[in-house]
Amino acid sequence: MTENPVFPPPGEPEGTDERTADVLPFPLKKTPTPHAVPEAPAEGVVKPGEWEAELPDTDDPEAEGLTDGAPVDPPREVYPPSVAEWMEARDKTRLPVLPDWVKLPDQRTAVRKWAVRHYSAVIGYHAVRLPCIYTPKILWYSPRGAWRWSTAIGRWVFDAEGKGLRLASVANEDAAEYLKLSRQRNDRVRLRGIVAAIASLVGLAATLTLYVMAPSWLLLLAVATLTTTLGAVGAPADRPLIDLAKVTFRKRRLSSDIVIRAHEVAGLTSKDQSIAFPRPIGRDGDGWRVVVDLPYGKSFKDALNAHTKVASGMDIAATQLFLDKDETSERRVSYWIADRDPLAVPSGKSPLLGATRVDFWKPFPWGVDERGNPVMATMLWLSLLVGAVPRQGKTFSARTIALAAALDPYVRLYVFDGKASPDWRKFALVAHRIGFGIVPKNGIDPVGHLLTSLRELKADVEDRYHRLSELPLHICPEGKLTPEISRDKKLNMPLTLFVVDEVQEYLQHPEHGKEILSLLVYLARVAPAVGVSVMTSTQKPDDKACPSELRDQHQARFALRVGAYQVSDTILGAGSYSEGLDASKLLKSHKGVGLLKGMSDDSGIVRTYLADGRDAERILTRAAALREAEGTLSGDAAGEAPAPEVSATILDDVAAVLGKGETKVWSETIVDRLATLRPEAYGPWADLEPKPKAEALTAALKPFGITTGQISRRIDGEQVNKRGIKRDDVAAAITERNKKREAE
Repeated sequence: MTENPVFPPPGEPEGTDERTADVLPFPLKKTPTPHAVPEAPAEGVVKPGEWEAELPDTDDPEAEGLTDGAPVDPPREVYPPSVAEWMEARDKTRLPVLPDWVKLPDQRTAVRKWAVRHYSAVIGYHAVRLPCIYTPKILWYSPRGAWRWSTAIGRWVFDAEGKGLRLASVANEDAAEYLKLSRQRNDRVRLRGIVAAIASLVGLAATLTLYVMAPSWLLLLAVATLTTTLGAVGAPADRPLIDLAKVTFRKRRLSSDIVIRAHEVAGLTSKDQSIAFPRPIGRDGDGWRVVVDLPYGKSFKDALNAHTKVASGMDIAATQLFLDKDETSERRVSYWIADRDPLAVPSGKSPLLGATRVDFWKPFPWGVDERGNPVMATMLWLSLLVGAVPRQGKTFSARTIALAAALDPYVRLYVFDGKASPDWRKFALVAHRIGFGIVPKNGIDPVGHLLTSLRELKADVEDRYHRLSELPLHICPEGKLTPEISRDKKLNMPLTLFVVDEVQEYLQHPEHGKEILSLLVYLARVAPAVGVSVMTSTQKPDDKACPSELRDQHQARFALRVGAYQVSDTILGAGSYSEGLDASKLLKSHKGVGLLKGMSDDSGIVRTYLADGRDAERILTRAAALREAEGTLSGDAAGEAPAPEVSATILDDVAAVLGKGETKVWSETIVDRLATLRPEAYGPWADLEPKPKAEALTAALKPFGITTGQISRRIDGEQVNKRGIKRDDVAAAITERNKKREAE
């Protein structure tokens, strides 16, 4: 991989409950697909450049006089598009000269790999059956084939096809007709007999020559070819000589009559007007592409509501019919009719298995859509919510994104799994912070570890906002994170992915649930803008287990199969059901398939790639080696314990160790003094190297809004710069803390 997504049917009485409608989980795409249809002007629509001539010149006095006594409504003012806009609109209507799989390297690679896999399997399938199945069949059927072949030649030579006519003339006592047919037969038999005799002599001579002069391999090849031909001719029609190497699915040829019938039974036509076909029906991948213009007054929404009836009219399953909206006309609908249910077809192994590394700043492969086109995902500047019922591929779908992040050595990973399953265990090789379950084990409290990590990350996010705003413009244009900044170890602002699987287990914790919820809401809302993305997954997206105040902060949603349309709407967001997005219509066989909304402008189906436990371990082992080589392995993966929980009196302790008259003090000096003041709390900090020692204090003071800066001191005649804190910042933080306590 290079470094480098129904309402009540017509005719129902008013007042029908919309919740009983049959909404199907198929994508509504605002942009044309790669097989988009060229725009065709609708009837009565004036083309650009033609409308100006129809309007009177308002500067002409005579033209102004035309309004006297004219109809009340004057001609409306028209603003024709610019030439550039018009040209751009026309460019979008042209079909590509070459398909994407020819032009794009990744698609060419995918097609090549598929061809190798497919034809290797076909050749191997037949090679195994050739000696033990096909050869006995050929030998058994070849005598019958020889008889059929000789019989067919005999009938041709003796004009057997005219026998019926000759007998009919005899029965009718038509002597003239019989004599005419007899003479014709005699001429045919004479000519055909000569041809057959010459062909027999040539064949006999060729056989003798081949037998005497040809090498043995050529003789065997000729015998094998003749025998195989005779065996194929002699094989019964219901038992072919050669088996099929793949399953042949039911595939019917669509015609305009079938499509019209489907729209008629679905109530999408009227007595006066039927549908129109702006382009011919044709094959499109593993299916058919049909584009229709509905009658005036009908819209794409009507077609979507009648989805099931249209599928029934075409005599296919509803899961085989997909609808695409056309931007140029509300009544134009593009159908893609798959030869079989594409959502039940596995998407295959993740391409990450063959990737050496991933650039998380760029989209990475997550799966394929219903047509098999690659779906690229990105986690930049957004948070993602994944929801589904158990055993539908929720964890595997989310884990694929985390695996892509792991293969970028400059991405910092936080992974917490509320159900303590083995699915995320191997992320301990690369995760900066990681925890499993909610029950303390081996002296580790996973809930406390999560809480500490959330506080740590919140302080980091707040610090990033301050530091990005202070960086020079040539380093940080517009105050935003860039790839260069995120990979600069000195700045320490890497892209970060915070993953919480089965988040409801932590949110329902009796002691820390409310604080965890508050911190997650903050991170999901604020953190993506500075490169910290949050991905949560749950099988209980209701307001009690996963409150709406957290769900609503996720810009992207991914819903796999759920139990009811209300749950689907809860995951995808209010109004998704009315848009035709309903994950409850996905089948049990659609594992790893979900509806994606919010990651791009389009909503669509994603069949996520599979990376099972072994595959994940392979990828994570490679990712760990990559991080060690880059020097970015940190936190729990590197054996670095998190900073000890900061004492509630940290501000008072820092204020106590500040000397009288000291306005600025180096951080490492403060740590040494704190260790002397309270060795049981701050002793571990004093044992660290100077730089980690200063960073520990910085992290401890971040939640209180205290930042560090460069402090210059002259020592032994030399100017020395180190990071430190200001007395005024500590005093302001203590004052703010005291105000909050009084308010409480």
